[in-house]
Amino acid sequence: MEEFDCRAFLEDRLRWVAARKPLVHHITNYVVKNETANATLCLGALPVMAHALEEVEEMASQAGALLINMGTPYPDLEKAMLAAGRAANRAGVPVVFDPVGAGATSYRTRLARKLVEEIRFAVVRGNAAEMAVLAGMEAEIRGVESISTGGDAEAVARSAASRLGCVAAVTGKVDVISDGSRVLHVGNGHHMLAKVTGTGCMATTCIAVMASAGEPFLEAAAAALALFGLAGERAAEVAGERPGSFHVELYNALYELSTRLDLEGLRVT
Repeated sequence: MEEFDCRAFLEDRLRWVAARKPLVHHITNYVVKNETANATLCLGALPVMAHALEEVEEMASQAGALLINMGTPYPDLEKAMLAAGRAANRAGVPVVFDPVGAGATSYRTRLARKLVEEIRFAVVRGNAAEMAVLAGMEAEIRGVESISTGGDAEAVARSAASRLGCVAAVTGKVDVISDGSRVLHVGNGHHMLAKVTGTGCMATTCIAVMASAGEPFLEAAAAALALFGLAGERAAEVAGERPGSFHVELYNALYELSTRLDLEGLRVT
């Protein structure tokens, strides 16, 4: 595979986002609506959190990207997710999926599998256990935290991508992104990201913003995760080991990276 110039790719995408301000439609969990909306704004895109079945098809059809996050699922939200996803597919809008807690309960597992069967996703991002469940592999998950899987992250990413027919992003200490044949690794990140609620969901939001410009989705997902990880590193330089301060500085870092394009330190191979 030709070497991926992540910095040049990100610069182009961030300039595109700044010029066009794409609408990113989130159907997400109520724990992180504020966090993901703010992350979207920091990157230069426009967030909307429309969940009502009466409007999701219309909203998804006019969006630059649709993000489906099943962190707090319930039957009415399930209907909205399916309706929005189908509408986005008909309109050619990229759809990104975060299968939060897939494998933790039978309901979440059934819902995640139903969504990937009925909606065509551009990118699916999850932790190793969530992605292993969707790939049909062995996994152990406690709540929404990955405990163990039946394969390493690269095997999970390749298997999930092949099975789901999309780009699969397995996030962890090193993020692994695959389209089933090619693989990219992202080494950016900081342990303080695990001390703030919603950072995984914010990472998925970054993917949706980058995917709004269209293919290639493998590179878009890797670049988004590298950008978010680098923001975590920059935030920690200012906030140190203070979660509250880190939360605030994470927004500041995302905004500064996306506006100043000071992208030194990206680690993608």
